[in-house]
Amino acid sequence: MKLTKISGGCEDDNCPAVYATGRETYIVQGYVINDPDVLQELGLPAGESAVEVPVDLVRGLRAAAE
Repeated sequence: MKLTKISGGCEDDNCPAVYATGRETYIVQGYVINDPDVLQELGLPAGESAVEVPVDLVRGLRAAAE
């Protein structure tokens, strides 16, 4: 799979980022959510997970889309 970085907060790829896959999907790199209260509130189905990303990452996505 070919990944194309479309938004991220640092140059060394060791921080939250979003990548286009070329398969009409995105991969989000972020901080693992381990807080049991948050995970329970999310109510994720089996096979799904969630990551937390900074607001600036989403702003970068908006800028890339314009």
